[in-house]
Amino acid sequence: MATDRMAAFRAQRQANHEQPTHQTHELTNVNGNGGGADGAPLTERDGFLAEVTSIQESIDAFNANVTRISTLNARSLDALGDDGDVVKQELDELVRTTMALSMQLRDRIKQLQASVVPGTQGKQEREIRQNRVQHVRTKFTEGLQTYQRVEQDYRAKSRTRVERQYRIVKPDATPEEINAVVSGGGDQVFMQALTTSSSYANARSAYNEVQSRSQDLRRMEETLEQLAQLFRDMAFLVEQQDETVAAIETGAIDVEKNAKEAEQEVSRAVRIARALRKKRWICFFIVLVIVIILAAVLAVELTKNNNHNSNNNNNNSGNSTSSG
Repeated sequence: MATDRMAAFRAQRQANHEQPTHQTHELTNVNGNGGGADGAPLTERDGFLAEVTSIQESIDAFNANVTRISTLNARSLDALGDDGDVVKQELDELVRTTMALSMQLRDRIKQLQASVVPGTQGKQEREIRQNRVQHVRTKFTEGLQTYQRVEQDYRAKSRTRVERQYRIVKPDATPEEINAVVSGGGDQVFMQALTTSSSYANARSAYNEVQSRSQDLRRMEETLEQLAQLFRDMAFLVEQQDETVAAIETGAIDVEKNAKEAEQEVSRAVRIARALRKKRWICFFIVLVIVIILAAVLAVELTKNNNHNSNNNNNNSGNSTSSG
């Protein structure tokens, strides 16, 4: 019967994971060529938006996996024997799949953010991209936080379960001994209990469960460490985006400053041009006045000369008449 259940589980597991495996392969290809989900490059708006949509769908799949992991964790605490083995195998594989998906999402979000390049996009386009990147990054971080809480809760319950099972064979166990058992030790105590205890079956069952839980706890520690690293990676992306935004704002400030300086220079040039034009007109009128004055003086002088000549001529005519 146990063999039949294991065979059924393997068949179901293979059927459930055929499509996700194909999807993961496609996502890897997308990330490798630097394009969006529709094959268009991320530098193009359509490719960027298609990749955002695809990432959001992958985040939904990640969250669904986390929900399933939480359910399997609860079942694992109560499952015994062959059922417990089936649940554990499904749980281990789902955890591996989910962590692989989280790494892909991290890389894709990094690539998405890298497509926001100052100086190559207009202000509106850049703001759209920044908002979309921030949205998917926030949703992914929230998913990671949920997964972290699920693992921490399961770790606490598993640790309590290990302590309870260990105290079956050693009721006066110290906290140090409990920590040693959680870390994978305590075999000597169990071996002694198996040989001296009046309830061999209970001691053996406790030993098997403690061994299994200890492995789960070590696996959970690795998962939590990976999640912590993902949190650090997301925080680094936030810092990078802040630096990008700061660079854009600095560039905008510089442009505004240069524009103001240019406007001041233009105003100064206009004032100088107006002053020069005014001076030219003043010079023109001064020259014109001088010319008019010179013309008037010349006219007066010519008039005087003409009158003098006329008087001379009249005098000469009078003298000639007298002589005759």
